[in-house]
Amino acid sequence: MTSRRTIPSITILLIIMFAAPLGAQQGEPMSAEALWKLTRVGGLALSPDGGTAAVVVTTNDIEKNKRNGDIWLIDVEDGTAKQFTTGESSEGGPQWSPDGSMIAFTAKRNDDERPQLYVISNRGGEARRITEMPMGVSNLHWFPDGRSIAFVSSMLPEYGSQFDSLRAEIKRRKESKVSAKITEDRLYRYWDHYLTDGYLQHIYSVDIRTENVKDLTPGMNRYFSYSGGVDYDIAPDGEEIAVAALTAGPPYDELYFDIYTIPTDGSGDMTSVTSDNPGDDMHPRYTRDGKYLLYGRQLRTDMNAENVKLTRMDRASGEVVELCHDFDRSASGWVTDTQDKTVYFTAAHFGTTSVFSVPMTGGAVSTILDRGTNGSLQVADGRIVFLHENLSAPGALHVMNTDGTALRKLTTFNDEMLAGIEMGRVENRWISGAEGDSVQMFVIYPPGFDPARKWPLLVLVHGGPHGAFSDRFHPRWNAQVFASSGYVAIMPNFHGSVGFGEYFADRINGAHPYLPYIDVMKATDVMTAEPYIDSTRMATAGGSYGGYLVSWIGGHTDRYACIINHAGVYNLMAQFGSDVTHHRDISYGGTPWEGRDNVLKWSPSQYAANYNTPTLVIHGEKDYRVPYGQALEAYGMMKAKGVPAKLIIYPDENHWILSAQNSIHWYGEFDAWLQRWIGAGGR
Repeated sequence: MTSRRTIPSITILLIIMFAAPLGAQQGEPMSAEALWKLTRVGGLALSPDGGTAAVVVTTNDIEKNKRNGDIWLIDVEDGTAKQFTTGESSEGGPQWSPDGSMIAFTAKRNDDERPQLYVISNRGGEARRITEMPMGVSNLHWFPDGRSIAFVSSMLPEYGSQFDSLRAEIKRRKESKVSAKITEDRLYRYWDHYLTDGYLQHIYSVDIRTENVKDLTPGMNRYFSYSGGVDYDIAPDGEEIAVAALTAGPPYDELYFDIYTIPTDGSGDMTSVTSDNPGDDMHPRYTRDGKYLLYGRQLRTDMNAENVKLTRMDRASGEVVELCHDFDRSASGWVTDTQDKTVYFTAAHFGTTSVFSVPMTGGAVSTILDRGTNGSLQVADGRIVFLHENLSAPGALHVMNTDGTALRKLTTFNDEMLAGIEMGRVENRWISGAEGDSVQMFVIYPPGFDPARKWPLLVLVHGGPHGAFSDRFHPRWNAQVFASSGYVAIMPNFHGSVGFGEYFADRINGAHPYLPYIDVMKATDVMTAEPYIDSTRMATAGGSYGGYLVSWIGGHTDRYACIINHAGVYNLMAQFGSDVTHHRDISYGGTPWEGRDNVLKWSPSQYAANYNTPTLVIHGEKDYRVPYGQALEAYGMMKAKGVPAKLIIYPDENHWILSAQNSIHWYGEFDAWLQRWIGAGGR
């Protein structure tokens, strides 16, 4: 890998490529309304013969504030698309049967109160409902014999598999006038929902002929994961399941994962096969021949930004081998080829989510595709079928050979609409950041950009902080929408960002804003040196950690004419009341009871005396990751001081703005604040 202080030569070429002169305007600029009219493609599942891809195609009805997902079948050879399911209910999670004759999916149809499992012939026809689980189903996996399907559903341990009694209890709780949430656990709510109701997720199987349901994890008495998902795989012989699960239950003082194996006979015996690792083990996947178990491993418990190491375990001997030595990136989404000779995976890499491969025996990592954002890899017949997007194009189904050649886009759902939209030009730049380290950033120019005029600058700050601005068409922080009104937008991947090496990501822990603040200032300096930037018309905006950093910026400089703070942390002491407080001592370099001075040192709330920049504060009331009291405190400080400020609270949104009409409103308020303080367009 490249040195952390060296600007890679390949990115210099990218600057030249993206910096070509802009042609004549071809259509309307990107807008928030257009963003919500675009079709979204996801839920990829490839047929066993590799010839047909099932995808979920989601459309949005802006007026009704509703979305609907249907399953489409895409021919991998020629891209021919056929709608497979219809109706007002959304279908999700399509999975092909092992022989390719049927597709299983989840849907909430007719009298279903929650999504249930359906199966349908690959030739179409009427889908048959297989389950009537009181809490619905998710996470489908076919058993290798094609006779049963595994799924995940929530349950109350005291009722076991007495589903009628469980339904009665659900009804009783729904009708109860008592709304109290009671807990003694450290982890008691997550993102936007409470975890105090006693429900746990179990893995079940259902015979598709008899519809008999069997609990495969009857003794599970804790969460598999605090996120609510269950990440598991079925062995090729159908005799065993491998699943990632939390190692400790209530009160959840520790949140570490092991890989457990579970026999599929319903005994529920769970055996950790990674208990020797104190850190996290995740995403288990059996090789096709059943010889190995692939999974991700993190070895440390004192680090927030450790790379996930792609690991191979021999199921017979227990031998563990790390496959990607000297690969300073965090692997994800691994799959094997049909011969189990090569593992393909994705990783954040220099502002992209790239595709890589490594031999099953381990060794040198090969780059397959290093542009855009790629995911949902499926491999068959010497090809990789996957989803791809970039800063100028929404997600679409693509295919390429396993060596990266013959790359083709297969789906065209948005092509007609995009033909009438002009995207802003994108540059990929590298600058000298804090301590001389190289920092990558994207620059997005507004449509019709004229370098002879003076343009306002919008400095965007990403969340995480161990995230990154990636070459992707983001549905919530869409760079093309931001730039379209007439701003030059920059997206710097400051220290703490992933995809630039473990050392670069870890540098900020214990001093969260220090190096990122310097990086953002240097990125701004680079842009103000350009003759087309008006340094009197600059704004900065960020969400989550980005909101934290723009609050820090507001207390340390007045160079920006305005600030936009979405779901941002303002008071680090109060942030110990968020949903997950684990490892905050590592992030902040202390706690309210030990190392308190360091926590206060890096808290934006301590620099209120210096804060004078007009600020728009936006927050969702159901945000439990950054409780919305953070917004009220920041806004209250500004109004008490006489700083121009505006507060927008969405009572029905969480950490993100997810509904169509609220999102369009959000983008409108975002742009109106910029128009008010820096104005749009070149002058």
